[in-house]
Amino acid sequence: MSINAKLVKTLRDKTGAGMMDCKRALVETAGDLEKAVDHLRKSGIAKAEKKDARETKEGLIYSYIHAGGRLGVLVELNCETDFVANTDGFTELAHNLAMQIAATNPIALDRDSIDDNVVVREKDIFTEQAKSQGKPDNIIERMVEGRINKFYQESCLMDQTYIKDQDKKIRDL
Repeated sequence: MSINAKLVKTLRDKTGAGMMDCKRALVETAGDLEKAVDHLRKSGIAKAEKKDARETKEGLIYSYIHAGGRLGVLVELNCETDFVANTDGFTELAHNLAMQIAATNPIALDRDSIDDNVVVREKDIFTEQAKSQGKPDNIIERMVEGRINKFYQESCLMDQTYIKDQDKKIRDL
């Protein structure tokens, strides 16, 4: 099968990949559009894994002392290049994260960082609270699930609502 511009454009529209990447994928898959999509997805995943493996050797440590001097936060924020680390936007991000931590006192960065024993203890407490209200088991299960999600939103920095913009989560910054 011949690889024409229309086929390359179709693949590009479908995947968002670059023109030459689409052409190479079509050549390697003998013009099979579905196989080319799979090929691009696989190579995209490989690129993401390669990017994930890069070291973040640059960055800064930002200190924030709240008014009155009774509360302080140190934030280590890393990036790949010193060019990024030296921008005003990067420093502002570190400042905003430090203020967020000072205001909300999270116990972990994300859900995976919370000790399993803490989650089990919270679930037990929420279950007992729901049982004491005389709720049926199926309702108790949903109540506990909702309260655990609320616990994560309050306790995990990445799941918290951003204090400067209630429509954003910290992970979206």
